[in-house]
Amino acid sequence: MNAIIQFMKRNYKILLVVIAVSIGLFAFTNSQKSKGDPEKDKLLLELLTFVIEKGHYDPAVLDDKFSKGVYKDYLAALDPSKRFFLQSDVDEFAQFENDLDDQIKNKDLSFFELTYDRLMKRITEAKGFYKEILDQPFYYKTNEDFDTDYEKLPFAKNTEELKNKWRKQIKLSTLSSLTDRMKMEEDKKNGIVKPKTKKEQDQFAKQITLDPTTSSEDAKDKSAPKTYEQLEKDTRESALKSLNEYFSFVGELGREDWFSVYVNTIATRFDPHTNYFPAEEKERFDVSMSGKLEGIGARLQKKNDYVEISELISGGPAWKGKELEAGDIVMKVAQGSSEALDIVGMHLDDVVKKIKGPKGTEVRLTVKKVDGTIKIISIIRDIVEIEETYAKSSIVQKNGMKYGIIYLPKFYIDFENTDGRDAGKDMTTEVNRLKAAGVEGIIVDVRDDGGGSLKTVVDIAGLFISEGPIVQIKSAGRKKEVLYDKDKRIQWDGPLVVMVNSFSASASEILAAAIQDYKRGVIIGSKQTYGKGTVQNVIDLNQFVRNSAMGDLGALKTTTQKFYRINGGSTQLEGVSSDVAMPDRYAYLKMGERDTDNAMPWDKIDPATYTIWDKQGSFDQAIANSKKRIALNDKFKLIQENAKWIDERNKASIYSLNMDKFKSEQSEIEETAKKYKSIADYKNDLIFTSLPSEQELMKTDVSLKEKRDIWHESLSKDIYVEEAINVLEDLQPKSVKKSIAAKKDK
Repeated sequence: MNAIIQFMKRNYKILLVVIAVSIGLFAFTNSQKSKGDPEKDKLLLELLTFVIEKGHYDPAVLDDKFSKGVYKDYLAALDPSKRFFLQSDVDEFAQFENDLDDQIKNKDLSFFELTYDRLMKRITEAKGFYKEILDQPFYYKTNEDFDTDYEKLPFAKNTEELKNKWRKQIKLSTLSSLTDRMKMEEDKKNGIVKPKTKKEQDQFAKQITLDPTTSSEDAKDKSAPKTYEQLEKDTRESALKSLNEYFSFVGELGREDWFSVYVNTIATRFDPHTNYFPAEEKERFDVSMSGKLEGIGARLQKKNDYVEISELISGGPAWKGKELEAGDIVMKVAQGSSEALDIVGMHLDDVVKKIKGPKGTEVRLTVKKVDGTIKIISIIRDIVEIEETYAKSSIVQKNGMKYGIIYLPKFYIDFENTDGRDAGKDMTTEVNRLKAAGVEGIIVDVRDDGGGSLKTVVDIAGLFISEGPIVQIKSAGRKKEVLYDKDKRIQWDGPLVVMVNSFSASASEILAAAIQDYKRGVIIGSKQTYGKGTVQNVIDLNQFVRNSAMGDLGALKTTTQKFYRINGGSTQLEGVSSDVAMPDRYAYLKMGERDTDNAMPWDKIDPATYTIWDKQGSFDQAIANSKKRIALNDKFKLIQENAKWIDERNKASIYSLNMDKFKSEQSEIEETAKKYKSIADYKNDLIFTSLPSEQELMKTDVSLKEKRDIWHESLSKDIYVEEAINVLEDLQPKSVKKSIAAKKDK
């Protein structure tokens, strides 16, 4: 969830009052409605800057520094891999580098018009490049390489240099594909091809048995191994088809689509969470907020010229498949058994359209794993049920003791229905059920939880303390507001652990920070959480234009507030540092708020008045014990080593275009990756069972049983959950510890 929306309605009204003073500025009718209408574009620029400047928590000054930021980000958005523009184009664009702030204020579109026209020209020219390049076989014995670190590479000096860049990029793509095809042919020859899906089995069967509708010679030709020349030709034809489709998609983009890129670049320079949503994008945002998704159940984000898996949605097909991971780079997309489409350089919207699809259909993703290996992953699309976004719990047994684990995917709430489900109510229910089951400690797992409703954070934190402040809020130009848990009841006063990782953001960080500041429980997980300490509101821009015939203007999501810990510190940038930091495979990858160049700064305000929890005498010792265990654990040492290797692989950008060298490099990567395979194969000795109430439901709900079995299997392979249970053991009262020790001795 990108925003905490608890105070959206109230702040939204304040913003409307401010804007109402100047509403006449936008109240006019334009009878001309057309795609790429310059008057509509000017109006959009005016609306955007006005709404942000009046409603943003701390709007950036539109000056030369802001202009340079927009200039840099916009060029990167238009040509991330530097395969369209020439250096001469960039030299011409550079005259506007310090002028964009003035152009934005004056609704001057000259920079956009220049870049748009030039991009269209360069795209047309590039169409000829790839067709000419793929018309002849590649020679893979030449000693040359290609650097994929586009950000550091210069633009091509001339057309010949640009053509050569295209040649090398395509050659690398075909080389990778060709070596895969050669490996598959070798596997077929050796009889080790093992089809997984029914469709693969059917296709494989046709290759090794005679189809009654074909002749013996036809069948022989189909099953016969392909020569190198055939495979090389097939690879180029596949690449040509992919690039044809890519340029077809690009050709479908209208001027208004490119202008939306420009407008959004301006918006995100205010801060990473201020975004412009064109009409279609706004519709998708509304769908995602509803919690019902159709597709593979993964969130995507642009990373240079590639698309990266940023999050897997619990319960979705990708999550169930266990093959796709956050951090994987999507390189190609195929519909079922059709040819894979190379999506490198494709706009994120188009990639999403390719990956989404009706329930029951198959999509195949060619991904580059975080360790550098390439893998084809087949996923059957489905509807990601809302039920899987709700809190769920399980009982885990160790040394004859029972513990509870509650997984909270997000802080959900239905603002329109006060009787509807929300995270606070559901967490209360889960805690009560675990208490009734006789657990001796509880884990609250908010790993990968991107946030949600602020109200539910207060309710959930209140389950574990008597009463007191939970979070502090600041709006621009207003005094801070402290949100309190006013209920003196404590739902759970026993040992508590909160699990986080680097993807725990926003509301998750508020909960972890409150538990940590009270010393109510131990925070374990990644070194620090995501670091998002801001609140956003979504504002429909259409309401500010009376009787406009210009069409849908879209919406703006803008940052309106910052929240702070009760100790006064912000979670912005710094996030929440774990009491026990556990090795993490992705520890060195840049994925947090602190890794963006225009994030809002960390700051501090006065602390609230609160009383630290004093009923957990073994708190500090439990943390010390955990750190010692982790330091001595060989599996955690391997995870730490793997994290460093993944970081090294992530920094590698130069690939040989010589087939022998390329295959050698890939073999070396795959061989090293085998060393870390045992991480995924890890199995703890814990036993996980559903609560009695769920076991009763499972008698009639097969789907629920399947979901819980998958979750429990995942938990049984989770070394982090195992250490969380160890911490709960150390947090037990002395009498319980003696009982545990006695059972261990037996």
